[in-house]
Amino acid sequence: MQDLARIAVADLGTNSTRLLVADVTSEGQVRPLERRSRVTRLGDGVDSSGRLADDAMQRTLDALAEYRAIADELGIARSLAVATSAVRDADNGQGFRDRVRDELGFELEVISGDEEARLTFLGATAGHGGDEPVLVVDIGGGSTEFVIGVPGSPPGFHVSTRLGSVRQSERHLASDPPEHAETEALGRAARQIVAEGVPESERERVTAGIAVAGTATSLAAIDQQLVPYDPARVDGYRLGLADCERMLALLASMPLAERRQVPGLHPDRAPTIVAGAAILVESLRCFGLKTCEVREADILHGIALDALYKGEQR
Repeated sequence: MQDLARIAVADLGTNSTRLLVADVTSEGQVRPLERRSRVTRLGDGVDSSGRLADDAMQRTLDALAEYRAIADELGIARSLAVATSAVRDADNGQGFRDRVRDELGFELEVISGDEEARLTFLGATAGHGGDEPVLVVDIGGGSTEFVIGVPGSPPGFHVSTRLGSVRQSERHLASDPPEHAETEALGRAARQIVAEGVPESERERVTAGIAVAGTATSLAAIDQQLVPYDPARVDGYRLGLADCERMLALLASMPLAERRQVPGLHPDRAPTIVAGAAILVESLRCFGLKTCEVREADILHGIALDALYKGEQR
């Protein structure tokens, strides 16, 4: 069995465009060489307009051009790009895919919510021991995935919900800072979406939780006041429900300009962190979890591992 050649993976999310360049070994280890993330807000306004905005597409193309140069400099043998909620939902999503291919040479695959959940679980639980059901919650800008399974096996349950931080900010948080009634309405909506999306029988069997993506990693950094951001101190950090509730209350009390100055929070994430924190709080409550583990490994690692496994099958 041969090692997979060096690979670059780009993830075009609703809020962020991210890059992972890594070597993936035949033993299933992902060895990161370069990570980049830029808040490009590709999904701005998609929920209301049904279309990707021109400036949002250009921000994302600019980020991808930078990532293409990094990947080429590191001597990659293969590059993959995936898009999720925003491009799936947009009427002009196909046109954007064509631009990514024609202008930057990326063959962009738009994956389903189910596939997004599977790949996220694969990446988040890689190297995670135990034989008890684990929840992986991935809060994105346009959707939140809830995936339940035993590490090392395909997940037994997964659902993609329209519970994204950008989407819910646009729907519920009109004031700056948000009014109490607005955050309460967001919380009620989140609870309803989780309850309707995940059967009680599935919620009850979960024994531990893993949270991935920008909301969770930002809260872990805020809780530790990490300046600059340190992935090594974020990966594996345990967030308590009480800590998340405290940070949510604090962040929701601040106007946007003040949130941009919070130690550990990237300024570009300030507009959506209140909704993201509310979604994580309500998710933990619905699953009866007092803590969750934050992982840096997520869908990017899952895509890289999946490429290895598919290569072995050919």
